[in-house]
This record gives sequence, structure tokens and C-alpha cells, in this order.
Amino acid sequence: MTVTEAALANLASGHDIISLGVAADEERRRRHADRTTYVRVAEIDAAVGAAIDVPAEAGEVRIAGVPAGWPAALARVREVRASGLRAPLSGFSLADLEAIALAERKPLREFLEALTTEGLELVAEAPFDQLRDPRRAIEEVNIAGLRVARLTIRQLPSADSLALYRQIAALQYDVGVLLAFAPLPRLVNPAVPTTGYDDVKRVALARLFLESIPSIQVDWRLYGPKLAQVALTVGADDLDAVPPVDDLSEGRRRTTLEEVRRNIRAAGLQPVERDGRFDARH
Repeated sequence: MTVTEAALANLASGHDIISLGVAADEERRRRHADRTTYVRVAEIDAAVGAAIDVPAEAGEVRIAGVPAGWPAALARVREVRASGLRAPLSGFSLADLEAIALAERKPLREFLEALTTEGLELVAEAPFDQLRDPRRAIEEVNIAGLRVARLTIRQLPSADSLALYRQIAALQYDVGVLLAFAPLPRLVNPAVPTTGYDDVKRVALARLFLESIPSIQVDWRLYGPKLAQVALTVGADDLDAVPPVDDLSEGRRRTTLEEVRRNIRAAGLQPVERDGRFDARH
């Protein structure tokens, strides 16, 4: 670890966000130089029979939402795959798949293997705080021939980021397959109100503490350009969920894609578009 755990504990408990940010940026540049990735994602509703519209610009097609059950999940993957998409196909929350398998009294691995057979490549997210057994569930994903696109946090359980990151570091030590971690919560916990300062601190600590996870990620759709740009200067190296289609009514320079690229360059970094497999797009 570039920074000792004792030093991290001091940074986490203190208010010196500048020193913390500098240390995280140095670690991020040591790992990735100035390379910063982003992925354009086309989201498809999980409901069977819902419209399937996949722009050619999408680098990942993501089935979003909770399927009605095991057969519905398989049917939806089959429908989307049959539409002729070229981009990698991800889908569902691992916590939802785990809950469906439990409710239907079937092995999770069997469910995941069936999804693989139908053409799913990645489980879209593994929400650490919602999984009954994170290690076992992620190992089942790996055994089934799938990958976890990103480890996420649904709702912060406490204000102690280091305690959470210790658990995640132990998980990665056991499974060794996590490619990206998104440290900012999908939902705000009323008991643990968050601020921009807190968000920046969580990103920086994640980069410094979770040395075994390659990428620290920020969701563009959830957090927008301002926080995304700041996060890139304090340890984040990947932007998720960039819209695949731009509104050209105000000119190309005002499109979301150009805004993403400008924000990355403004942080002194170089934008690299990737696909859902984390491969660069050419």
C-alpha cells in the first residue's frame, strides 16, 4: 500500500482533503498514468417484451431493473441477444438474482449458468451491502463464466468508510476478480447524509485503500459532470453510464460526449472510450 493504514486512518479522520486528494491522485497516476476511461451505456428495461433500442454508439448494453423471476430473466436476455446487438451485454443486480434464486429454491450458480447460455456476458452490478454472501455470490458468477462489471454500494451503512473498505479489500483478496468499484452510493441514507466533501473523500480513500481493485468508478448519470470532474482529480479513473446518444440541437460542442471528454482533459487526463469488457474502443 502506498500509504500506510495508520496514515490513511489519520487522513480519514481529519479534514485535510487536499493532502488526501494529492495522495490519491498520485496513486491513480501510478496505476493508470493519465489514461481515463468512460463507457457509453444503452439501458434496456428488464421487462419481457419491452422495447429494445440499441444505438450503434453504445459500448455496453445493460438490462436494467428487476426481472419478474428466473424464466423472465432468461427470456429477456434471449430477446435482447436476438436483436442483433454488437456491444457486450450486461444485466441485473447480483443481489436481485440472488434473491430470485432463493425465492424459487434453486441454486444461484444454475441460474447464472442459464443466463450465460442465453448470452449474458456480465452481471451489471454487485451491491456489496445487499448481498447475503458477497464472496460466495461473486465466486458463483465467476464459475458460471460471467464477470461482475462493477462492485457498488446501494446505501452507505455507516460514516466509517475505512471499515467498509476493509471488508471490500478482504472480499477482493478472496475472489480476486473485481475490476471496478463505485464507492458513491446509489441511494442516499437518511441516517448518513452525504455532501460533496464526503463524496470526494470516499473516492480518494477508496483509491488509496483498495489497491487490489484496478478501477475506481463514478456514475456519470447519477452524479453528473461537476462531481465527476473533481473525482477524477482525487483517484477515480473511470466514468460509467455515459449516455450513448447525444442531443445535437445546440451543436456538437455542447453534447454530453464532448462534455465528458472536456471534463477529463480539464483534470489533466486523457479520455479513452471503452466497452463493457473494459477493452478500448477504436
